[in-house]
Order: sequence, then C-alpha cells, then structure tokens
Amino acid sequence: MKQQLQNSLKFSLGIAVITFVLAAIFSVISSYLLGDVYYLIGILIVFTIVFIGIFFDMLGIAATAADETPFHAMAAEKVNGSKEAIRIVRNADKFASFCNDVIGDIAGIVSGTGTTIVVISITLKMGAPEGSTTQIVISVIFTSIVAAVTVGGKALGKFVAIHSSTKIIFIVGRAVALIENKLNIKLLPQEKKSSRNSR
Repeated sequence: MKQQLQNSLKFSLGIAVITFVLAAIFSVISSYLLGDVYYLIGILIVFTIVFIGIFFDMLGIAATAADETPFHAMAAEKVNGSKEAIRIVRNADKFASFCNDVIGDIAGIVSGTGTTIVVISITLKMGAPEGSTTQIVISVIFTSIVAAVTVGGKALGKFVAIHSSTKIIFIVGRAVALIENKLNIKLLPQEKKSSRNSR
C-alpha cells in the first residue's frame, strides 16, 4: 500500500510538472498566433484547440473502456501496434490522466483565453469601446458557442470511444509503435499482466 501511494504521488507530481510546461507552451503559442491575426483566423484557431481537447478526451475514455483480450490475438500474429495497444490498456489510468486531465484541461483553458482574445479583436474591428454592451453581447454569444461545441463534442466523443474502443486504441497503438520505432523511445512502461482482461 505504501509503495502504491509513493508511485501514485510520483506519477501525480510528474503529471503536474508536465501540465505546467505544456500549459505554458500552449498559452504562449496560442497568444502569439491570436495576437495579430484576422479575427476569422482566430476563431478557426480557437475551434482547432477545442477539437484537440475533444479528440484527446475521446482517446482517454477509449483506453479505460477497451479490453486487452482482442489485442492478444493480434500480438500472436505479430500485428504492428498490437503490443503497444496492450500496454495502453494496461496503463489506462495513466494514459487517460494524460489525455483527459493534461491535454484536455489545457485545451479548455487555452481555448478560453483564445476566446477572450478573439472577442476583443472582433470588438476593435467593429469600433466598439471596451466594456461596451456590444462587447458583452459578442462575448456571451461566442463563449456560449465554444462551450456548446466543447460539451457536445465530448458527449459524441464519449459515445464513439465506448462503442469503438478497440478500433481507436489499435490505431493509437500503431501510432505509438511508429513514434517509438522512429525516435527509439518508450512512451509507455511495461506492466505486469492486468486483471482487466479477465472481466
């Protein structure tokens, strides 16, 4: 129990550091890109960030919903990506934490910042003063649209993730295999056999 707590604290600390670094990088990049662009391009950038968050949220849920059993047959036939898919399922908690909590939450925060920048850009384009009724109306409308797309997209992503978890994780497994082979690194640790495949 003590060892598990230490491992959990170590992982949580690592995730916190990674989140801090990635959030800083994404915030700087998004602020730079949105700073001097035409507001329509800014809107496109904001929704791109939103869809990145939805996509990674779907991946995290698929990992927790997937069963490793189908991948064992693929691994026996030496199908590329199957062993990596098994590792993803066995590390579903860590994988989902990274996808949902790190990337997903960062995307939400950055898209919120981007929304503010776009609203200001639109307001200036219209010649309305800061804090005016026009700016408030634009802010409410655009923020509501972003929120609706985010929530609706994540709801759809959850449905797809739960009903197509094997297919999604296999695709991710192949992507992980490609990255690991090209860069000669291990993205996921080797784990002992999980009891999840006995469900």
